[in-house]
Amino acid sequence: MIEKKVWKINGFLGILIFLALLAAATFNIVASVQETGFTNIVLAVVLLLLALIVSTGIQVIQPNQAKVLTFFGSYIGSIREPGIWMTVPFVAAKKISLKVRNFNSERLKVNDVDGNPIEIAAVVVIKVVDSAKAVFDVDNYEQFVEIQSETALRHVATKYPYDNYEEGDVSLRGNTEEVAEEIAKELQERLTLAGVEVIEARLTHLAYATEIASAMLQRQQANAILAARQKIVEGAVGMAQMAIQQLENSGTIELDDERKMAMINNLLVAIVSDRSAQPVLNTGTLY
Repeated sequence: MIEKKVWKINGFLGILIFLALLAAATFNIVASVQETGFTNIVLAVVLLLLALIVSTGIQVIQPNQAKVLTFFGSYIGSIREPGIWMTVPFVAAKKISLKVRNFNSERLKVNDVDGNPIEIAAVVVIKVVDSAKAVFDVDNYEQFVEIQSETALRHVATKYPYDNYEEGDVSLRGNTEEVAEEIAKELQERLTLAGVEVIEARLTHLAYATEIASAMLQRQQANAILAARQKIVEGAVGMAQMAIQQLENSGTIELDDERKMAMINNLLVAIVSDRSAQPVLNTGTLY
């Protein structure tokens, strides 16, 4: 079902027609009492029925609101423009809010790609863009949004690890922007059926599950230490190579292989060690 516009005219014109019919009916009722004429009574009844029919077609639309109109079970269109309108009589109208709204998911317990139980929650900003789909294509679009949001959140959370210290790899904690964009994209694919647009999705809670939080914190600290040590070693090797290369390029000092190894060993110990290096003064030669 796709939203379409319904026939409508200015509602004040409809009110004017209603008042005119009501005045004409009142005039005929008064005339029938004075003249006791049967024709005036019949005309008054017809005019009252017409006024009643006209009144059933008057609809009032609030700002950021739509009304989905059905005529004896058939969808005939929707009204989005705020104001008072006159449309087809005897229609059933269902109100749909077009306001931007937030949906806060519950804290979900899922397993990440490594099998670690985590707790995750998100907030989703949505807006109805097709009132006909929201009413006719799903049973309850608000409940549909809630269930599909949690389903998309679970699916995305199982695709990535909670944390990852290797460069270039995506993790839930280290790449929240990318994860939020993927949640919004997947959720939009699911909610298009209900005529709902996903404006934004953001993670509001992300943590290890309570039962493994302490153990995973220790593992996280160990991984962080290993990653830091790897960076330090890579930097130390680069600095040692650069120092030897600059000495050889300057030509002031010539180092044999044994002296190079001793120099590299001293530089690595001084840089990699987590304590301050104690200098040793050599008063003789290396041999």
